[in-house]
Amino acid sequence: MKSFISALLGFDPKREDNEGGVLGVVKAHYGCVEAQGRGTLHCHMLVWVEGGLDPNEIKQRIVDNGDQEFRDRLLAYLDDSISNCIPNDPNPGQSEDVPASRFHPCSVRGVDKMLSGEAMRRAREKDLHHLASCCQSHVHTGTCYKYWKGPPDPRTCRFDLDEDNFCGRSYVDYDSGEICLRCLDGMVNNFNETILEAVRSNMDIKFIGSGASAKAILYYITDYITKSQLKAHVAFAALEMAVNKLGVYNPSDDDLTLRAKRLLQKCAYAMISHQELSAQQVCSYLLDYEDHFTSHSYRNFFWGNFERYIEQSDPSPEC
Repeated sequence: MKSFISALLGFDPKREDNEGGVLGVVKAHYGCVEAQGRGTLHCHMLVWVEGGLDPNEIKQRIVDNGDQEFRDRLLAYLDDSISNCIPNDPNPGQSEDVPASRFHPCSVRGVDKMLSGEAMRRAREKDLHHLASCCQSHVHTGTCYKYWKGPPDPRTCRFDLDEDNFCGRSYVDYDSGEICLRCLDGMVNNFNETILEAVRSNMDIKFIGSGASAKAILYYITDYITKSQLKAHVAFAALEMAVNKLGVYNPSDDDLTLRAKRLLQKCAYAMISHQELSAQQVCSYLLDYEDHFTSHSYRNFFWGNFERYIEQSDPSPEC
């Protein structure tokens, strides 16, 4: 992740580098590492680009002020940064061109670095074709319809991927102020070609260009940062087991303070013993790898105390 941030995003903590990375000059980033059900680790990251406007400012410039030049430059930048179709194979039928033709694209390092010129260009195109086909093409499974309630509700993929999703060009909906990006293949997850070619694993990239999207992604990231690894019903079952092991309180034999300490100990041990960690997570912790990556330092914010202070200072009749 550190290599990704420094080499691909081109983030410079000193803010002296004006070259930037694949997305432009990055001024801030925050990413949290999550483990899937099968244990594999992946990162959800927010990236702020230098000069990027917030959704309200974008809407004001395009919709309210009618700045067509800014609109065209923004859409061109997004079309250049985000791809959503499988690149063409430059040499169909020729499987000996690149290692990705003979092996799984994620298990090889790319093309032969000794190539140059036109040969290098065509090799990279073929490698990217295999890589995108393997990593970015979506296949519907039961997970897609996890929240489907059944007929008469329509059976739609919860990831909003469908063959019928097609949009030939990016445009701005002036009625809603929403930026609608082109979608050339409804069954392909959005990706950045340079990032995909470098990290060689599946990815999804999204531009936050509306207030609704900003709120959704803010909730999504916050939920991952704060979510507990232990389910509530499992935690309560562990606590009940700890209390039962402690036995019935006897005022004549038990010291109350000592009993309270033992209860806390047993509860803690019970909770830890029910914690599910994948091998990848354990290795990550033992090797002292980070579970989040950020460009800034933050202070703890105690929401309960803040809320009580506001309520005492300015009581709300609605709450």
